[in-house]
Amino acid sequence: MKNSYALVTGATSGIGLEISRELARRGYNLILVARTKERLSKTSRELIKEYNIKCDYFSSDLTLINSPEEIYQFTNQKKYSIYILVNNAGYALPNAFHINSMEDEEKCLRVLGTSVIALTKKYINDMISNGSGKIMIVSSVAAFAPASALQALYGPIKTFMNRFNETLNYNYNSMGITSTALCPGYTVTNFHKASGIQDEMDGVPKFLKKSAKRIAVEGVEAMIKGKKVSVPTKTWKLIVLILKFIPNWIFSLLSGILAPGRYK
Repeated sequence: MKNSYALVTGATSGIGLEISRELARRGYNLILVARTKERLSKTSRELIKEYNIKCDYFSSDLTLINSPEEIYQFTNQKKYSIYILVNNAGYALPNAFHINSMEDEEKCLRVLGTSVIALTKKYINDMISNGSGKIMIVSSVAAFAPASALQALYGPIKTFMNRFNETLNYNYNSMGITSTALCPGYTVTNFHKASGIQDEMDGVPKFLKKSAKRIAVEGVEAMIKGKKVSVPTKTWKLIVLILKFIPNWIFSLLSGILAPGRYK
């Protein structure tokens, strides 16, 4: 369709930027969503020039409760038909659970969880009307791992997002809509520095760290094929498989090597 677009949140850095590039490479028009207007404008211009696609953007802070409605109204007023919705925006809190304020916890949960639900709810009715649509929820291998000392609510909300992804597929596959939970392991982005845990990331073995581009390429391919869950790279597929079967006490013995600082 002439006005068919892919909307990507957190689109100007890390995995979100690489997903935007991969979609543009495949010829999809884009709506980029992030907080900083200058970075959005710059990224939009670059993607238009490099891939000869249509690309618009909207500055939005998903910690604010009204943001999903504002994003939807923007695309609705411009008559953009959203065929692909990529819920990628995210961050984590560096401090222990008892130190973080409730306000900070709520803002983080809004970005990682309720904004994902709200945006999906906004666009899924249009997808139903169109008879097709694809949703990506950028989750994490943390959804499969035991509870950790760092980022106490991050793993649980990602587990919740995976279950939400299952619900979407159960209810809407018959209507031509698929949802893919993209679950990367350690990825080299600005995420860890921005979340205040770069020291822990620095201690992770090199073979466990994957590039954002590789995660994006595998994730977009899985979404296009309608896969329900994508764990990029053979390394992390194997680790997730192991996590499903080994007792937690064995994982605890290995965690100091594989995830330093995460399981103190």
